[in-house]
Amino acid sequence: MAKKQPETWGALKASGYKPTQVKDEIRNNLIRKITEKETTFPGILGYENTVIPDVERALLSRHNILFLGLRGQAKTRMARQMTDLLDEYIPIVAGSEINDDPFHPISRYAIDLMAEKGDDTPIAWLHRSERYGEKLATPDVSVADLIGDVDPIKAANLRLSFADERVIHYGIIPRSNRGIFVINELPDLQARIQVALFNILQEGDIQIRGFKLRMALDILFVFTANPEDYTNRGSIVTPLKDRIESQIITHYPKDVETSLRITGQEATVLPEQLSKVKVPALISRLIEQIAFEARESEFVDKKSGVSARLTISAFENAVSAAERRLILNHEKETQVRITDLLGVVPSITGKIELVYEGEQEGPLEVAYNLLDKSIRSTFVQYFPNPELFKKRKQAADNNPYRPIIQWFEKGNKLQLFPDIPDQQREQALQKVGGLKDFVKSHAREAKGQDMLLMMEFVLHGLAAYSLISKKYVGTEISFGDLLGTMMDFNLEAGEDPDPDHF
Repeated sequence: MAKKQPETWGALKASGYKPTQVKDEIRNNLIRKITEKETTFPGILGYENTVIPDVERALLSRHNILFLGLRGQAKTRMARQMTDLLDEYIPIVAGSEINDDPFHPISRYAIDLMAEKGDDTPIAWLHRSERYGEKLATPDVSVADLIGDVDPIKAANLRLSFADERVIHYGIIPRSNRGIFVINELPDLQARIQVALFNILQEGDIQIRGFKLRMALDILFVFTANPEDYTNRGSIVTPLKDRIESQIITHYPKDVETSLRITGQEATVLPEQLSKVKVPALISRLIEQIAFEARESEFVDKKSGVSARLTISAFENAVSAAERRLILNHEKETQVRITDLLGVVPSITGKIELVYEGEQEGPLEVAYNLLDKSIRSTFVQYFPNPELFKKRKQAADNNPYRPIIQWFEKGNKLQLFPDIPDQQREQALQKVGGLKDFVKSHAREAKGQDMLLMMEFVLHGLAAYSLISKKYVGTEISFGDLLGTMMDFNLEAGEDPDPDHF
């Protein structure tokens, strides 16, 4: 507080302070921010033209809000940021459990205290950070948790009967009076508990154990829900949903550029890591593309969603994979490689829900599949589309990949291990005929480590387009001739090779 604030009810009245309801308070501060072109929800990326305008309209309308969207779409984060739209401090009756406004006290404690002390009633000042309540809805949440109940211990200590209002123990909602209250995953709340919220939303009052209370609570309610919850785990009862004035649909980033900005903002990578490990733009794009591929994959449950936390965790793991290799090889600095993306597999398998077909494939195979699809989608942004050269009649001199493919057709193989030193990796890649010349002609700006990264990328890209083979054997990645590999597989299975298949 910039100056000393009134400490008694009399001094507060003399100061000319005028109380404001919480929704009006938020509305006024939002108008000021919009007028002064301040960012209303800093750090919320990708919602500038969709979700944020919807939220601003809802708050200007003084509405309670339901955020409806899949996991990892910043629903709770936006709710928590709404505290920045509150006044920095507000006066309350000192000692009040429910932040009583001295101009309009509603609890028995505040009413009795002000009747006894009058203008000498002590005033405390509550910071906006303390005006936020949040509850994760679970099946075991009770009405007592949210609204309150009779406290027999308080009754015994104060020698009061259960008919006395002073024996009430207030729940988290009354304790959030004059602030913002959030219920996450609303459909998980039992229907009978949702019914208990009707009066609070419509009339702004509460009822506890039959007490004839009419406590006009002053709260902005924000709820979050996942669309799948409507069918899989529960539902929002219709009368409650009807009382929530604005339902706002959230979404995942619509493009890789936005996703890159989110990961860059949220990923926790130590400065000492970044001083030793360079993360090329290509690697960052491949990681982001994994999430986009997962959201479209036939193996992944679309109703469950793929959180932005996947790419954040994957980015952190990729950096750590390169750092671990650097430590093992006693090197001073290195660059994240394509093979380091094997280290992000745990970030993928732990962040996706598989449908039946995905379960049959197995989470590890699905993760590899998503990695390959990411490489395939990104490859054409850097190099000619290999699909144009896959047909035999077109596989002639105009195929820029032909020298590389021919090197493998001669029976040559390339084995790459994630932890080999940079020098050994360079020696291995240099052996592939035509590879370096191809990168020089199509990625002329690539030098040094970037050149090696692009050489490695070409091999993974050709494998993703089925022009050469790629096999994972433990931690080893082996590249070879596609035809020879498939013939070996057929012969091992006791089948004749099918030339039409190739």
